[in-house]
Amino acid sequence: MSDCIFCKIAQGEIPSKTIYEDEKFRVILDLAPVTKGHALILPKKHAINLFELSDETAAEAIVLAKKIAGKMREKLKCDGLNLLQNNGETAGQTIHHFHIHVIPRYEGDGQELGWVPNEATQEELEMVRKEITE
Repeated sequence: MSDCIFCKIAQGEIPSKTIYEDEKFRVILDLAPVTKGHALILPKKHAINLFELSDETAAEAIVLAKKIAGKMREKLKCDGLNLLQNNGETAGQTIHHFHIHVIPRYEGDGQELGWVPNEATQEELEMVRKEITE
């Protein structure tokens, strides 16, 4: 897409702090990092979100996330790691180009990934299970 900033970054039209690149992906450091090493995995082919992504690209993206995460653990000595991928504005997606956040986590980094867990009865869970599977 000609007006997609992540397409332009992925294609190298806009400079970035690239930490990995191949024919299908560019991995860049986030300009507003949550922690040291926060990176974004960007497919070079535009897809708005997970639902537009081909199965092949989705599989390759998660394999690449594992590779990048391993490198971060080795080089940055992070204590943990979050993979985050948002779909739709309600879920926090602000740029409509599929991407995966790779966020190294450090003891005491002050960051929280959060949601408020609810409780569900076994009956409620069964109703939802049926709704999804039928």
